[in-house]
Amino acid sequence: MSDIPHTVDLSVKPEVTAFFDPATNTVSYVVKDPTSKACAVIDSVMDIDYAAGRIAYQSADKIIDFITKHGLKLEWLIETHVHADHLSGAPYIQSRLGGKIGIGEKITVVQETFGKIFNEGTEFQRDGSQFDRLFKDGDTYQIGAMKAFALYTPGHTPACMTHVIGDAAFVGDTLFMPDGGSARADFPGGNARDLYRSIHRILSLPNETRLFMCHDYGPNGREIRWETTVAEQHAHNIHVHDGITEDEFVATREARDKTLQMPKLIIPSLQINMKGGKLPAPDADGKQYLKVPINLL
Repeated sequence: MSDIPHTVDLSVKPEVTAFFDPATNTVSYVVKDPTSKACAVIDSVMDIDYAAGRIAYQSADKIIDFITKHGLKLEWLIETHVHADHLSGAPYIQSRLGGKIGIGEKITVVQETFGKIFNEGTEFQRDGSQFDRLFKDGDTYQIGAMKAFALYTPGHTPACMTHVIGDAAFVGDTLFMPDGGSARADFPGGNARDLYRSIHRILSLPNETRLFMCHDYGPNGREIRWETTVAEQHAHNIHVHDGITEDEFVATREARDKTLQMPKLIIPSLQINMKGGKLPAPDADGKQYLKVPINLL
């Protein structure tokens, strides 16, 4: 019996527009209610030239321009988790278009973990208050006439949520395209067994459910793709297709994770994203700085 807390309404088909950022291989989405001008933005990107310490907003501006051009009303900015490979553009977009920023309630676990790693002072609140909404498993929200709900799907991080909106589900870093497999589970708080169970929770959605990835790396040189279905994942996912046991998955995932380097942008991404995507407060000299913890990651 499925433990999905709500019935999936496959008759509701949100209009999904993808924005691919080649610098981080991230896919952001504008998700529009087909019956109104209401929309949500999922996993937006803020640009950084880390070597130069420069922030830019071209990726977010593309989303803003699209929403403005089509006369849409932005109601939600959803973060599927605290990203370790790109910076969130949510506060920047919110400052121009409004909407509420939401993330899973276990953000507090991430804040506690990385607040210590980055030696954040007591002024850093570890209660998720930097976000407008903290989603619990099964929580619902509206995008125009569409009902969306959040599924708790930890494993990649302890705060990962999948967002189901009509016949579409936005899985964050839990799953990749079938030929890409699954996300790593070796970050602090990650767990390969949790990831396996979360993936199978997602795969208990109806077979026709459209699944939208947060990343794609074009395995074996194929063109970049970001949309698949539950049925395709059951049949073809290289890590978790039907017949793969939990122990087999864990062995494969943990062996692969040992070969992976840390994401290039993990240090700026975590510092900023755990604070709701907000840049650091200015130092005494009026300038903003990021920290680099030595031998802690």
